This record gives sequence, structure tokens and C-alpha cells, in this order.
Amino acid sequence: MARFLGLLGGWCARHGRLVLAIWVIAAAGLMAGSLLSGRPVSNDVSIPGTDAQRAHDLMRDGFGPGFAPGGTVQLVLYSDDGQLVTERRKNAVEKVIDQLERMPHVEVAETPYRRGGIASNLQIGMITVRMEGHDNAKLAETTQALSKAADPIRAEGVEVVPADSSTPADKEIKTGPSEIIGVVCALLVLVLAFGTLVAALIPIFTALVSVAAGLGVIGLLGHVVDVPKQAGIMATMIGLGVGIDYALFLLSRHRKLLADGVPVLESVRRTVASSGGAVVFAGGTVMVALSALVLGGFPLLRTLGWITGISVVFAVLTSITLVPALLGVLGEKVNALKVPFLGRRKESSGWAGLGAWVARRPWSVLLASVLVLAALAAPALALKLGPLDDGYGDQGSAPRRAYELMATGFGPGVNGPLVVVAELGEKVASADAPIVKTLLKDVENVDGIAHVAPAKLNASGRSVMIQAIPDYAPSDERAPGVVTAVRALDRPGVDVHVGGEVAALADAAGRISDRTPLVIGVVVLLSALLLLLAFRAPVVALKAALMNLVSLGAAFGALALVFSYGLGSRLVGMDPPADASYLQTVFFTVPIESYVPLMLFAVLFGLSMDYEVFLLTAVRQAYLKHGDNRRAIAEGLGSTGRVITSAALIMVAVFVAFIAYPDPLVKTFGVGLAVAIAVDATIIRGFLVPATMVLLGRANWWCPRWLDRLLPNLSIEGNEHEEEPVKIRERQKSMI
Repeated sequence: MARFLGLLGGWCARHGRLVLAIWVIAAAGLMAGSLLSGRPVSNDVSIPGTDAQRAHDLMRDGFGPGFAPGGTVQLVLYSDDGQLVTERRKNAVEKVIDQLERMPHVEVAETPYRRGGIASNLQIGMITVRMEGHDNAKLAETTQALSKAADPIRAEGVEVVPADSSTPADKEIKTGPSEIIGVVCALLVLVLAFGTLVAALIPIFTALVSVAAGLGVIGLLGHVVDVPKQAGIMATMIGLGVGIDYALFLLSRHRKLLADGVPVLESVRRTVASSGGAVVFAGGTVMVALSALVLGGFPLLRTLGWITGISVVFAVLTSITLVPALLGVLGEKVNALKVPFLGRRKESSGWAGLGAWVARRPWSVLLASVLVLAALAAPALALKLGPLDDGYGDQGSAPRRAYELMATGFGPGVNGPLVVVAELGEKVASADAPIVKTLLKDVENVDGIAHVAPAKLNASGRSVMIQAIPDYAPSDERAPGVVTAVRALDRPGVDVHVGGEVAALADAAGRISDRTPLVIGVVVLLSALLLLLAFRAPVVALKAALMNLVSLGAAFGALALVFSYGLGSRLVGMDPPADASYLQTVFFTVPIESYVPLMLFAVLFGLSMDYEVFLLTAVRQAYLKHGDNRRAIAEGLGSTGRVITSAALIMVAVFVAFIAYPDPLVKTFGVGLAVAIAVDATIIRGFLVPATMVLLGRANWWCPRWLDRLLPNLSIEGNEHEEEPVKIRERQKSMI
């Protein structure tokens, strides 16, 4: 691998302008194609094999698209200066309903002046619009068009707020100021690290090209496969972080070689041959972790994983091609535009000193590190998982306003109705059949059900649909219990299924909970296998894979403190309800979607492995030269400490910037990723890893002879064919 990457890097450096032009044209073309053809996005919330999915299939096949999930939009009406039943307002409402039913794909618009369509105070009502043959990927656009058609009602002094069937996690997330803030913070860190503006701009430019190309591909893929709405923002977050970091590692190595007097083209070749191999392996571990999400049993999670992985692929490709091209074009000018008083410090002395300090007292450092990490992870035991409803949306946004009005007028459960679909053993003629009436009463008598709507019979007479309004909001931890109670109804000749948002999310949580151990096991084992191939050291590979789990504990602990305990939810921009008490305002708790921990695990495990690969690469290179374990650890930490810290600061800055997004899901990822990377690059890589490596001694690099014969010699460090190859190979054999 090192030889191949060295040839690739050398070629790109010699043909720098050509490679640069290809990348810029490709990125611009992909982005232009994506923007011109549109970016269709759709959260595929189907969960094959679950009861909720069976209910949704029956709804779609037997009752028409208007009753299928996502096929409904509601216009919530509110009058604060009078009732909705005045003659003028009723006329305006009926006029709007006629106009709505003439719009494309609208099957029926139900008047609020029906049973259950207007609140008891006569100030809150809702128009329910059911659609047929509609592309749910364009639900947001359709909702706005339907809201615009309600302007005659607004002219009568009535507030009209649109609401669709999606949740905050479903809302399309658009790029904005957070990306700019993240890039600016990253540029400042790079200027401080390199001391020159030109060098600092190289990782930024490379990452932007990488992200643009990745987003272009993701946008075009939306025409072929279902692309989740969160895919773009996740790809941007991860793409910016790893894109800048990978380029930073390569650039640091190149500048060091230049300082040692190595010619530009030879320096680029050596850089890509050594650090480029580490980049490829680091990117590979991220891809392995994301790909393992296919085992989660949740299509949305699976697709989100491999789509997000596209940004990592482009980050690796630009690092091993575009970065050497830029270095070849710039030549010695890579150090141009120096910033006064920066970049003149000796990079390794402080970190090497830390490594030596840790090596002298490994047991004390190990114990202190474990205690600190245990304290950080302890709050994770109280992590509160649950669905996010629109009540947690941005204060003042239309979805949250509609949610609060509907909860005030009709009760909290109206925001998450249960859809009971029963398959009948025999055909019935109408919804007034005795078996249907009995089922309706059974559902109404279930504890936690506030009321039910009249039953609807499908055309075949073989299935019936009942909308049941629970007493609890969708995010209430008691809501899934109501779903279970309704499913437990047992009547001869009736097979009951429950669908709707609450039921679907409860089934998803159950499926993910069952599959989580499998996903974690596969990710840990495959990542350990990659490290074994890279370093030919089973102890180091297994230890590194397990060590990355420690930083995950700290991340989940931070999530619990901020969201489950509510100690920092206000600081990250979460808004409590308007009628919340003082304590509820101070300790505003927010549930975390059930699939978020597994997604965070995959992303964080891969990103944490990046720093492990770079640190172990430097330590192994030093150990192969002189065979002194403690000295190698100090030298490895000294040569990588500053660059790993800079890379971590960049990632933390990028992830913290995304906390400013109004979407609670993005805030969750921002907090978790930022904390985990900060802990990983400081406590774990600076103290815990060196301490354990000192204690393990020669066992770090031990490998059985039979295993050594089986493993391919990938040589990601790239030094074995450059510096004293005979001595290094002899020492490597003596360690087996």
C-alpha cells in the first residue's frame, strides 16, 4: 500500500494543475447537477416485519393513499378575539375548503365544523387535508401551498398554522451559518498550528471540495434511492471534520520533511506513502463502522449510514490526490504568508515530555484516567430514549405552534393518534356491523385512550380502520404502553394491528434495541481486524478497539447531562413549553431518538479510531528503529500530539458550531460528537493509551508466527522501504 500510495502522490504532485482542475470541475459539476435536478429526500420509516408496518400496509392498500402515513396535512385555526363559528368565518372556511379540494392530489378537505373538528372553547379548529397520489418527498412544499390557500381565513383575523405528519427529526435540514462558523474556527486553529496562512488554507480548500462533491453525489442519489433528510447535514458535519483532519495530517508530515531538507516532490511522495496510508486506514475504519448499521434492522438508519459514508470516501480521495496536487503546485510557497509570532515553536518537545512523564508513572496515570472517564460516563445510565415530537421544535416555528394549539384544544394525544387496523375473519357489509361496533368499544375502553373516531370499512369489507386518540403526547413515556394494550385486544375473527407515529417509533426502538449488541460486536471486531492488518499486533488491535468504547461512554454521559437531566438543554437552544414551571424551565429534559445512540456509536467509533491509527503509526515507527518501548511511546506522542490536538480542536469546533441548528437531532449529534472527540484526543490519547502501552511493554507488538505468515504485509507506515530496511525487518521478525 505504501508503495502504491507513494507512486500516486508523486504523480499527483507532478501533475498538480491537472488534478486540481479535475477535482474542481467534478465538484462544481456534481453540485450543479444536484441543484438543477433538485434534491428529493424521503425518510423511509418502514420497518419490515413489525406490527406497525403491517398496519400501514393495510391502510395504504385498503383505504387509499390519503390514509397512509405522510398523506395528511392539517391546517390549525385559532382565534384569540372571538369564536370560529361566526357566520363570516364559517363562510371563509367553506370557501377555502372548496379551493383546497380543487388543488392537485387533494382527495378531500374535511371541515372543522364536523364532530371532533373544533375544540370545546370554539376558538381552535382544524382542517384535515388528505392527499392521493402525492410524492411525500415534497410534503414540505405541499404543506406551504395548502397554507397559502388559507389566506381568506387569515383575512378574517384567524391564525392559520400548517402541520404535517412529520416530526422534528423528519424536517428537511438546510445548510447555513453553522458551516461557515465551523470553517472559520477551523481556519483559526490551522493558522495557530502552522503559523502560515497558505498552509492553513490547504486543508480548508480540500475539505470544501470534498464536501461539495459528496453533497452533489448524495443529492443525485435522491433520484434513485430514498435519501434521508438528515443525510446532507450529517455528510457536511462528518465531511468537514475528517476532510480537514486528513489533510492536516498529510500537510504536517510534508512540512516536517521540507524542514529536514527533502526536495518538494520527494517530500510529497514520502508523505502520501506514510501518512496517506494512515489516512486510508482511518477512513476505512469509519466506513466499516457506518456500514455495520445495515445490521440495525431499521432501513432509515441503514441508509443514513452508508449515505453519510460517502463524505468519508471523498475526504480520503481528496486527501491522497488533491492535497499532493496542491503541495506540488505550491512547492516551497506552502510556507508563504507567515503570521508573526506563530509557528516558531518546537512541535514535539512538550508532547514528548508528557509521554516521558506518563511512562515514569503508568499505574498512577492509568488509575486517574479510569476514574475521570468513569465519572464522565456515569450519567449515561440515566439516558432517556424516546420519540421527538413537534413539542420539542424551535420556539415560534409553525410545527411547534400547531402542536401546542392542537394539544390545548384537543388534548396532547391528538398530536400522535393511533391508527388501529383490524383484519376481519369474515366480510361485513358496513361499519355498523356488530363485530365492528364491538371492536370500536373495546378500543375505546383501553386504559389511556381518550376517545375514538367512527370506524371506516375498506372496499373489500375485510378490514376496518379506527383512529384512537390517546391521553398522552407522542413523546410521553406512557404512550408505547397504550400501543401494547391495544395490540393485546383479543376477539375471535379479528386480527388487530396498530400503526401511526407512536406505534412505528416504538417498534423501531424495539428492533434497534434487539440488534444493538450485534452491531457493536461487528464494529469492534472488524475495526480490530483492520488494525491487525495495519500493525500486525493483535494485542494493540484489540486494545485500541476496546479503548474507543471508553470515549463513547463519555459522549453518552454528556448527552444524559444535557438532555436527560436537562442541565444544559437551554444552553444548546432547546426551548421549554410556554406554560412550563420554573423548575421545568431550568431542567428542561429532552428525549433522545432511539436510533441516535447507535448512529453516534458508529460515527464516533470510526472517528476515534482515526487518532488511534495516527498515534500507533508514529509509535510503531519509533519502536521498529530502536526497540525501546518507553522511548517509542514518548517519541510517538511527541511527533503526533500537536497535530492530533489541532485536528481534535477542528472537529470539536465544527461539531459545536452545528449545535446552533434549531433541529434537536442535529443538536444531539453536535453535543455527543464534540464531547467524545475532546475526551478522546486529550484523556484517552494523551494519558490512557500511553499508560497502557508502557505497562504492556513488548507485548504491544507481539504476533504469533503462524498469524504473521497469514497476514498480508500492507505496510501503511511507508518507512520500511525508505530507511534502513534490512535492520527494520530483522527487528520486526525478532518481535514475533
